[in-house]
Amino acid sequence: MKQFIYRINGQEYIVAVNKMEGDLAEVAVNGTNYKVELVNSDEDVNFVARPAAKATPAPAAAAPKATAAAASANKPAGGGAGTVKSPLPGIVIGVQVNVGDEVKKGQTVAMLEAMKMENAIQAPVDGKVTEIYVNAGDSVLEGVALLAIG
Repeated sequence: MKQFIYRINGQEYIVAVNKMEGDLAEVAVNGTNYKVELVNSDEDVNFVARPAAKATPAPAAAAPKATAAAASANKPAGGGAGTVKSPLPGIVIGVQVNVGDEVKKGQTVAMLEAMKMENAIQAPVDGKVTEIYVNAGDSVLEGVALLAIG
């Protein structure tokens, strides 16, 4: 078994390749097992780095920003009480807060789309948003840190 650690958008993923047969592999990502297929193995792959999108502040007339607690980011699970983790795999629709914003426990801080349903992610504690690990459009796994509240 080969094991790798990947850092994507500041979140670490532990990937273990358990079995490889031809173009099919059995892998575990942060303890969750997947069967994957290698596609276009004969083609060269060119990687292009792109800067992370900056969050745009909401207009002043907008309603107060909300916070989410059960969210997880591209950061490995196991953060402090103020770490908002993804409760399930999905796509980040939006982050309703910015770094420095004060949030209250239970306030919606992010929206996650999973299984064609929108899920409001709430802040687990009162505090100030100290770091945001994801952007709208990012795919996240269950338990991935979305943001930190200090």
